[in-house]
Amino acid sequence: MTSTATPDSEATVTTAPAAGAPTRRHDLLRLATAGSVDDGKSTLVGRLLYDTKSVLADQLDAVERVSKERGLDAADLALLTDGLRAEREQGITIDVAYRYFSTATRSYVLADTPGHVQYTRNMVTGASTAELALILIDARHGVVEQTRRHLAVTGLLGVRHVAVAVNKMDLVDWDQARYDEIVTEFTRHATRFGIEDVVAVPVSALFGDNIVARSDRATWYAGPTLLEHLESVPVGTDPSAQPLRVPVQYVIRPQKDGHRDYRGYAGRLSSGVVRPGDEVVVLPAGARTTVAGIDRARSDGTVEELAVAFAPQSVVLRLTDDIDISRGDLIAAADEPSLTTRSLAGTVAVVNERPVRQRDRVLLRVGTRTVRAIVEDVVDQLDIETMEQRTAPDGLALNAIGRVRIRLAEDVAIDDYRQLRRTGAFLLIDENDGSTLAAGMADAPDRSIGEGI
Repeated sequence: MTSTATPDSEATVTTAPAAGAPTRRHDLLRLATAGSVDDGKSTLVGRLLYDTKSVLADQLDAVERVSKERGLDAADLALLTDGLRAEREQGITIDVAYRYFSTATRSYVLADTPGHVQYTRNMVTGASTAELALILIDARHGVVEQTRRHLAVTGLLGVRHVAVAVNKMDLVDWDQARYDEIVTEFTRHATRFGIEDVVAVPVSALFGDNIVARSDRATWYAGPTLLEHLESVPVGTDPSAQPLRVPVQYVIRPQKDGHRDYRGYAGRLSSGVVRPGDEVVVLPAGARTTVAGIDRARSDGTVEELAVAFAPQSVVLRLTDDIDISRGDLIAAADEPSLTTRSLAGTVAVVNERPVRQRDRVLLRVGTRTVRAIVEDVVDQLDIETMEQRTAPDGLALNAIGRVRIRLAEDVAIDDYRQLRRTGAFLLIDENDGSTLAAGMADAPDRSIGEGI
């Protein structure tokens, strides 16, 4: 891959290999879209689906029929993604919708998230498992407050790659100076949130320019089309490069004759690789033992024994020692265990209309473990407009992003979110009705409060 910097930018804008470059094996990319209201996000996603021939004939017929009823001359491709009746009536996206499409070299799971500020919490859901965030900007309006909010969420959730589609370039006459100005400001904000891999593409979703087919109206642009970049961006993480983490979901103790001595611990590997003979530690108790065997159920109901398992496989681990293990415990690499603690600091994004306030009694869930907790302190809140931290005297309201300290009633095993996303994430839950209050990202124990925002 090659890199080119826009004038005065503080981050690098990377261009992907051109079409026709050698391709890799057929793999999977999870991405989330984000954009402000009327940036054309639904149209862009619809165009992407349409131009990759990922739309069924009956779906296209329905879109063309609705478009004609509205008096439009051509099919409104936004209707391919705004599938709920309420969304179609309002002309906006109001919920996370997952779309699936494939090309010859890659499969995609696309989380289409809303643009309205009141639905920022939905972006947290959509981006939590994404490897790439596709953020739209209206070329007429440039970087706005909601763009900065989406960048904040993207950075805090540890999404490694960002593609920015500067849309509606046809409405600014494909002005290169305007494009460069937007990209420069966008990359400056991206740098503040620790986002280094930024790819920018000038597009017109309405006409399909630079989405799948290259535009002949932006002669000054030599980078990839949007799809070319999605085809080439690196995906996945080598599981062997990460320490083992297996949150225990269920303890298996068959009662049938011949299986009374069997004890296995079922769970999905969040990260890492495990083999029989590996030394592990069970947290939060801290007991050490060795993996005796790895079992996995086949689709026909039989069980096979594995020589190795790796993330994200779901398996049953058998251990050499009889240890008291239950749902909520974490089996981790003995040489790289998680931190066990009764207090933690982290960044939270509030997803509930009930504010998160100091001294609130809540439930904290990390992995499969849920414990009682209290919000010891609301440290600060990110001001999306100024990009600075400020005090939050009334707590953190819906869609707010801020730092908190939490005291727990029991020990939990948790990682630095920046190192291990799945075992470094946590939820704050209302202990009265069970609703989710906030999604959180745990800090490393030695990170200073305020770093990273």
